[in-house]
Amino acid sequence: MHPVHAPFPAMRLRRTRATPSIRALVRENALSVGDLIWPVFVRSGEGIEEPVPSMPGVMRRSVDKVAEAARAAADLGIGAMCVFPYTGLADRTEDCAGAWGPENPANRAIRAIKAAVPQMAVMSDVALDTYNINGHDGFVEDGIIVNDRTVEALVKMALAQANAGADIIGPSDMMDGRIGAIRTALEGAGHSDVMILSYAAKYASAFYGPFRDAVGASGALTGDKKTYQMDPANGDEALRLVARDLSEGADMVMVKPGLPYLDICRRVKDAFGAPTFAYQVSGEYAMIKAAGANGWIDEERVMMESLMAFKRAGCDGVLTYFAPDAAKVLSM
Repeated sequence: MHPVHAPFPAMRLRRTRATPSIRALVRENALSVGDLIWPVFVRSGEGIEEPVPSMPGVMRRSVDKVAEAARAAADLGIGAMCVFPYTGLADRTEDCAGAWGPENPANRAIRAIKAAVPQMAVMSDVALDTYNINGHDGFVEDGIIVNDRTVEALVKMALAQANAGADIIGPSDMMDGRIGAIRTALEGAGHSDVMILSYAAKYASAFYGPFRDAVGASGALTGDKKTYQMDPANGDEALRLVARDLSEGADMVMVKPGLPYLDICRRVKDAFGAPTFAYQVSGEYAMIKAAGANGWIDEERVMMESLMAFKRAGCDGVLTYFAPDAAKVLSM
């Protein structure tokens, strides 16, 4: 692009900002409810909606309440949800067998959402952390998070979710080779239409803290995740990871966290042109909510501005806990 600029006063850039209608005509990016994926937390029990203290407005819901939330989301125009399970320490084991149990809360929630709102696209989470006594995304052997044995378990987990009716499989574990293994297994099991949205560039970030509270992983985690999640200092590595995952059969790719990594979103979209998503993670959400509650910012405006930033950075959509609130604003 070679922009041509007339000298002042022939060019007055303020002309195109003069009124709301003119600003709308020249607006470069648009945010719609169709861009939103709503992450929800599910737990065992019935009739339960319990607040997550570090994420104001976010609930852990029992399966029946998740189905109710899906109906409410559909009424707002939200077309996609992502299911994350909450598990207590008593439900976590060394072998992580609960991760692929057909009756675990996540798989029950997938079935319940599809029964309540058949048109809702349901995304799953593929990682062992919420079922692992060690709190890690993979098996731990002698203090090391092992890759290949973990991938075998992730395949079983993904197949169980596809069998439950998930439309989109979301491997968030960052193990090497898991996209190809999951894609091959899905094809072999007759799930050729099930998509993979790979957490391709997932950083070892401090912004995940409230999420770990929400899924019950904070007290379980031993050590850190730096041997499998990305170094926040790296950008070129993200492109290598995205290229690998696309070559192994990922349909879509994700950058996580979101706002601190908008440069990565832009680079990924420009380099590959593939459907690109970001996850506005729990820490980002909690900071905006806390500042809004204290009157330090206009929460609604900052919420919408932050979501538009993802579109400007090239994202096709965003996972955000703000989805219901944003959908209400967009419907005004």
